[in-house]
Amino acid sequence: MSHIETSTTSNAAVTEASSKGAHLRIDGDRLWDTLMEMAKIGPGVAGGNNRQTLTDEDAEGRALFQKWCEAEGLTMGVDKMGNMFFRREGTDPSLKPVMVGSHLDTQPTGGKYDGVLGVLAGLELVRTLNQNNVKTKRPIVVVNWTNEEGTRFSPPMLASGVFAGIHTLEWAYARTDADGKNVGEELERIGWIGDEEVGARDLAAFFELHIEQGPILEDENVDIGVVTHGQGLNWLQVTLKGKEAHTGSTPMPKRVNAGLGMAKITQLVDEIAWSHAPLAVGAVGHCDVYPNSRNIIPGKVVFTIDFRHPTQEVIDDMEARLRQGAQEICEELGLQMEIEQSGKFDPVAFDEGCIAAVRRSAQKLGYSHRDLVSGAGHDACWLNRVAPTSMIMCPCVDGLSHNEAEEISPEWATAGANVLLHAVLETAEIVDVG
Repeated sequence: MSHIETSTTSNAAVTEASSKGAHLRIDGDRLWDTLMEMAKIGPGVAGGNNRQTLTDEDAEGRALFQKWCEAEGLTMGVDKMGNMFFRREGTDPSLKPVMVGSHLDTQPTGGKYDGVLGVLAGLELVRTLNQNNVKTKRPIVVVNWTNEEGTRFSPPMLASGVFAGIHTLEWAYARTDADGKNVGEELERIGWIGDEEVGARDLAAFFELHIEQGPILEDENVDIGVVTHGQGLNWLQVTLKGKEAHTGSTPMPKRVNAGLGMAKITQLVDEIAWSHAPLAVGAVGHCDVYPNSRNIIPGKVVFTIDFRHPTQEVIDDMEARLRQGAQEICEELGLQMEIEQSGKFDPVAFDEGCIAAVRRSAQKLGYSHRDLVSGAGHDACWLNRVAPTSMIMCPCVDGLSHNEAEEISPEWATAGANVLLHAVLETAEIVDVG
């Protein structure tokens, strides 16, 4: 059962009002033009975007989004993490609003759609309602969350995490980038540090539209992913210490090769993930090798392991087996090992009522759809802790994301935005259509 608060409107009245809005569709060309206009800010070197959080490019993108939203009569609020909230009033302002949105920041070599689609689809939703003189009982709020990507400032989903009470504001402000600049100072520098307390807003529900960032929808020729769960994530940082030595003159039996240990543990990670097929994934991502010279056997390596699965029991099992197997490898090779957890979030089960609203919207609009588990983290994963939440996904070409070659079609964007529109209208309750 959904945890969305119900207003005093009767079911019959809601059904009647919803039928009035059954014809409503977003303007796909207008949405696409808006996406392309935003993509001009912080262009990448290969057709994508580099609009990292709290940079001058981020500030420019925020200003453009503000301009567009205020042109639609929305009122802006900004909290102390720089989260931007644009409110369209309902006929009953005392009711909690329905919130939609995602993020405008990108990876250093990011695409034009990851996150941005969810924000600008929220804007398009409002434009559609205004164009058709639609009144909703609940207010609707479109949000841009700060630092979802977590590339410049770790961890990802930082500001939504503060909003949901996962992180403290002081801790978030103290996060630094590679140059030692911190979040608090950079928010102030670009002029987007607000006065509103983070997390002060109550909401009835949150819906986030996002590209899949995976190949399932395109491979199966499905229009819409109805996201029921989000995978849990466990990041482990491993440090192996061996002994630096000359690669040419050191006999094989005398070597204490930290690089070899990393290679064997990388293979172990892959084997563990495959043992929990088909939903488990695991890989070694970032790695540093010391001294990183072509004729020196590595004496130290530091690398990260990323394990993900939609159930906590499997994540725990993968970590336990990794620790045991890695220890055996290190004993065999004479290596010292340290493992520390560098990030995690628990698996997410999204709200059944919000999921049902997304599914009904896809069915009503005639779009093919299937249930999905999100393999990536999203702001919705944290929002789910404080409000009923679900996600909508559209396909992306070859499942490619976090890459400048990331691509979707206008038709996919339109379908996702239409499903978002009707899920929001069902939840916000149509009162009148002009």
